[in-house]
Amino acid sequence: MKKILFGTGNPAKLNAMRRRLSELDIEVLGLADMDREAPSPSEDGSTPLENARQKALCYYDFYQIPVFSCDSGLYFEDLPQELQPGIHVRTVGGKCLTDQEMLAYYGGLAEKYGNLRARYRNAVCLVMDREHIYEAMDDSTASEVFLITAVPYAGVRQKGFPLDSLSVSLGTGKYFYEMDRERTDHLAVEDGVLNFFRGLEL
Repeated sequence: MKKILFGTGNPAKLNAMRRRLSELDIEVLGLADMDREAPSPSEDGSTPLENARQKALCYYDFYQIPVFSCDSGLYFEDLPQELQPGIHVRTVGGKCLTDQEMLAYYGGLAEKYGNLRARYRNAVCLVMDREHIYEAMDDSTASEVFLITAVPYAGVRQKGFPLDSLSVSLGTGKYFYEMDRERTDHLAVEDGVLNFFRGLEL
């Protein structure tokens, strides 16, 4: 079984990725499985793919084992460019928002403009070594369109996915938090990301 490090500090994303890739002959390692702590990678790219690449290369250079990283950008339909989060989902006006501040900010946008039709553009970069780097960011790895609403989910929230408490599926009308774990794993790790790994000869 091939061991590959997932370069993320988000335990919820790590667990979702492990479950989604469990059908493949891949053991997904987390940063906590490593024997030493890597320096924080730069994430100053202009696209999700540039950030995913920066993270994957940083962790590969430090640990010298195959590494993949993912990154996302959030985009709204029918909102002006200055209000598009893009890759800066958690940073507004130069400030890094807490989970609660994120809910207040994006909930406020939905209250002002009405329910927001949104989509994540997702990127993945896998570094087997410096000569073998594989990347993807296209419609297949993007999320389906969903709604960001002004009224947050009233139940228990999962750490690591704060905006899921404002996110509503267009298909079911349910908050992401109301869906079963298999469905939320698909939302966290799109089929296109799974197919990216399926298409590689690892």
